[in-house]
Amino acid sequence: MSETGAASRRDSFYGRRKGHALRATQADTLTRVLDALRVDTAAAAPDDLCRLFDAAVEDVALEIGFGGGEHLLHRAATEPATGRIGAEPFVNGMAKAAAAIDAGRPGNLRLFDRDAAELLDWLPPASLSVVDLLYPDPWHKRRHWKRRFVSTANLQRIARVLQPGGLFRFASDIPSYVDWTLIAVAADPQFEWTAEDADDWRMPFPGWPGTRYEQKAIREGRRGAYLTFRRR
Repeated sequence: MSETGAASRRDSFYGRRKGHALRATQADTLTRVLDALRVDTAAAAPDDLCRLFDAAVEDVALEIGFGGGEHLLHRAATEPATGRIGAEPFVNGMAKAAAAIDAGRPGNLRLFDRDAAELLDWLPPASLSVVDLLYPDPWHKRRHWKRRFVSTANLQRIARVLQPGGLFRFASDIPSYVDWTLIAVAADPQFEWTAEDADDWRMPFPGWPGTRYEQKAIREGRRGAYLTFRRR
């Protein structure tokens, strides 16, 4: 699908694609890294998604909207047996991550710089072990809530690509978005919430490195919620 076609979706939205102008060196690095690591959805998806990666990996995870890439890069470094695809349409966030990637170029990492819904539609069924949606744009105004990534259509997409027993992990410091997500996932019989007590959603996920968005929330007096749902 073309970028224009992806941008015209009515069931998946993201905010602005660009912030401040990139410096020439940033732009060059971004181009070089994306040329090497971008997932090409114009080509057929491999039957075995592990073949997307230069390194030998045992399973594949997706992070939707990785911001500056802190969590994505931490997981790639600490979990080398897992291939990771990071989807981020915001150019400045992708550029920040590209600078760090260019210094090390891990073999278990690929990138996608357009709408994650397009990528989810391209991926083979039951091909992912984990889908992470961490501190996504909350679209604070009620009239914009329909733009939140968690939706009936996108949950269907996530369920299709998760293996049975695979995990959908969601984190946010915005109570209305946490409630929105719990209600949406509870209505989908393909998922079950794994929480058994309050600490299961108040404590970050195992191996969590923290992110700049989380630190901003803490500075402003907000506490994050960490929800884990299992694909039935």
